[in-house]
Amino acid sequence: MEPPISRACSGLSVITACKLTSLSRASFYRCSADWREKDKAVIDAIQAVLSESPQAGFWKCYYRLRFKGFTFNHKRVYRVYCWLGLNLKRRIKKTLPKRENKPLSVVNRPDIQWALDFMHDALCCGKRFRTLNIIDEGTRECLAIEVDTSLPTDRVHYEI
Repeated sequence: MEPPISRACSGLSVITACKLTSLSRASFYRCSADWREKDKAVIDAIQAVLSESPQAGFWKCYYRLRFKGFTFNHKRVYRVYCWLGLNLKRRIKKTLPKRENKPLSVVNRPDIQWALDFMHDALCCGKRFRTLNIIDEGTRECLAIEVDTSLPTDRVHYEI
């Protein structure tokens, strides 16, 4: 007794035969091999790697397989990895509470708060120089401007 597909498909094209039997063409060409048997080597290799470090994600597991000398395709390894249910859940980032914007303090009296500002520029000959500006926040008066090619920490402390 012939199977119904071969009886219906004798002398017909694949497209017509698939339409008659209401079978998709992808299913017609797909072999019905057992993937567990074909992927037995991949399954054993993945389980060996994960027995050493069970919290390894896919890529870490894949690179360890490569390091051990296996040359499996990463898509094949990922398919088996997912089929075994080894996917790790993604970590959810903690949402921090929103901070309230506090207005900056405005100083109206002199000599309460100072501001330091470093600036740099270059001369027309290409030589670079730096400036240290010290400003009184209350009066917006410039207390000192120090200009030099380098401003070491000791010099900044001296100006303050």
